[in-house]
Amino acid sequence: ANVPNPFNPSTRIAFDLARPGRVRLQVYGLDGRLVRVLADGDLPAGRHAYVWDGCADDGRPQASGVYLLRLATPDGAHTGRMTMLK
Repeated sequence: ANVPNPFNPSTRIAFDLARPGRVRLQVYGLDGRLVRVLADGDLPAGRHAYVWDGCADDGRPQASGVYLLRLATPDGAHTGRMTMLK
């Protein structure tokens, strides 16, 4: 889950891993385009947190709206919604 939600200008995404493994944490627009990759690699078990600053991978600020957050771990994938308000 991300906190706060809705957010402006940034939000914190925290999750727990029960065991070590490869993790991908991505932000998508509602149109399905990949906006930002926040994590992509091996992480140890335990608590992890990342901050999304509302920008795309190329640094461009994104528009207000609803975005999808996708977390893929060795135990499965989870998707959530977050809203950026400017």
